[in-house]
Amino acid sequence: MPPILRLAAALGLLWSVAGSVSAALNIMPLSEVRAGQRGVGRTIFTGDKIEDFQVEILGVLSNTGPKESLILGRLSGGPLEHTGVMQGMSGSPVYIDGKLVGAVAMAFPYAKDPIAGIRPIEEMLRVDSLPLRRGDSPALALHKKGFLLDAAALLPVPSRGEGFDNRMTEVATPVSLSGFTGAAVDKFGGAMRAIGLEPRQGLSLGGAPDMRMGDPSKLQPGSMISVQLMTGDMSVGADGTVTAIDGARVYAFGHRFLSLGPTELPFTRAEVITLLANLNTSFKISTARELMGVISQDRNTAVGGTLGKRATMIPFDITVTEETKQAGEYHMQMVRDRYLSPYLLQMALFSAIDSTQRSTGASSITVNGTIEFEGRPEKVLVRSIYAAEGGSNMMASTTSAISLSYAMQAGFDQLRVSRLAFRLETSNSRQGLAIGQVYLSPKEARAGDTVELLTVLDGENGRQLTRGLKYKIPAGTAPGTLNFTVADGAQTSLADLRQVLAATPRTPELMISNVNRLRSADAAYLRVWRAEPAYEVQGEELTDPPPSLALVLAGAPGLPQVKNSKIAEVRIDADGNMVTGAKTVTLEVKE
Repeated sequence: MPPILRLAAALGLLWSVAGSVSAALNIMPLSEVRAGQRGVGRTIFTGDKIEDFQVEILGVLSNTGPKESLILGRLSGGPLEHTGVMQGMSGSPVYIDGKLVGAVAMAFPYAKDPIAGIRPIEEMLRVDSLPLRRGDSPALALHKKGFLLDAAALLPVPSRGEGFDNRMTEVATPVSLSGFTGAAVDKFGGAMRAIGLEPRQGLSLGGAPDMRMGDPSKLQPGSMISVQLMTGDMSVGADGTVTAIDGARVYAFGHRFLSLGPTELPFTRAEVITLLANLNTSFKISTARELMGVISQDRNTAVGGTLGKRATMIPFDITVTEETKQAGEYHMQMVRDRYLSPYLLQMALFSAIDSTQRSTGASSITVNGTIEFEGRPEKVLVRSIYAAEGGSNMMASTTSAISLSYAMQAGFDQLRVSRLAFRLETSNSRQGLAIGQVYLSPKEARAGDTVELLTVLDGENGRQLTRGLKYKIPAGTAPGTLNFTVADGAQTSLADLRQVLAATPRTPELMISNVNRLRSADAAYLRVWRAEPAYEVQGEELTDPPPSLALVLAGAPGLPQVKNSKIAEVRIDADGNMVTGAKTVTLEVKE
């Protein structure tokens, strides 16, 4: 079929789908909305009873965003004169003459009057015409920023800002956090608020949601739903309101949730326990009930999903021991999303550590984690130790989350995380050593000779650990300077990963190998290298190639090149202590 005919057919299909949906939902087009019209909204103020509230249309705000408009309305009735527009009302449908106009979606912070921005239903229905499959997206955020960043930086959501603002903003989505420590909520709350979420600790009442499939007839326009990001001993649920149901399709919120695009998030029916009036924004306190379906689209104007479907969740276990005694055990299931999963992992690990370990003073955390994949024998192994005078819990949780993020954002559809298991060993002492002195004997040698390297690791209170090793200079080594660098795991990993992060992994196996190349912090690493060019080829470093091959490799597009060519690497054990620092000594190879 010629391209122009395919385009015409596609446009005709979209027109027919939009027309059938419009007819089924009996919508009022934005072009028919006028100031002075009066309508009725529907939402839940208590329990699961859907109640009416009154809406007076004040006008239409055009071009509030790309191809977007808002209907400005004054709300009244029920508790709204007292509470104003509440968090949790996002998605509440508004009708004029029995026709669906749109959903409550926006509000003014600190407003005295319940004036809302109503998202036109036509814009919400657009989510069905958007792709349900992600495009190829290698771990670009990690390639650009490296492994030492907070998982929140990987969420694809622009900051909405904080503090008083006269502009109309999206009604914040209330997020109930259960099973998390107060310190965890405080630590991650700022990042949540910046992306339009409002965390509430322990305000999800009634126990864990029932993840068995419920009766879809219990869900109606105006009903509350809770998007379940994590369930179990720690749970995370985000609440909003259903705008419309067309067959098995559900439309809600009237604005983005997290701008995830195509996704797979389970949602449950929710009931309102009570309302809490607030000078900034009032909110509903609710509880999640039975499973209803899956949110498959998270777009700028709405979230869209399907009733009766079940999302794939990742089993997630954490075991915490303190001074060799078991201090905590947590079992959860989390959504499988390349952006959300690392962030949820980071939060859960931080909270698990915080619940058993003091937040100030000396502390150490040993991490042993496993990331498994569906139908694959390869696993990502997370192994390290973190010792500090404070903040070791954040270090441990962040590094673990970034390893998961790299695995999930590598762009391989067939690489699906199937299970996470982490064992955390905590101690109230600082198990750390710094690289003090490195001695090399002799200072000159020839190819084939054996040299001795002595490394002194310094600890607190004058403690020292000495490690010696022998290294045989390879036969055929050219005359010149050899560098012997003894460094901690992070700096040694960075030397390799500069070129790894600059290239897209070609296969899932190579991606897993890249992550497993991260060195543990419980050792020092001797790296023998020369200041000569090297190239990364299929995950392996090709050191000091012949001039003719170097010329070919230099012209290969996308092939990473490094200035320092690694000849050998040897692990130096540190008796389970975290090692920091780096020292380099040199040796002259003679003819």
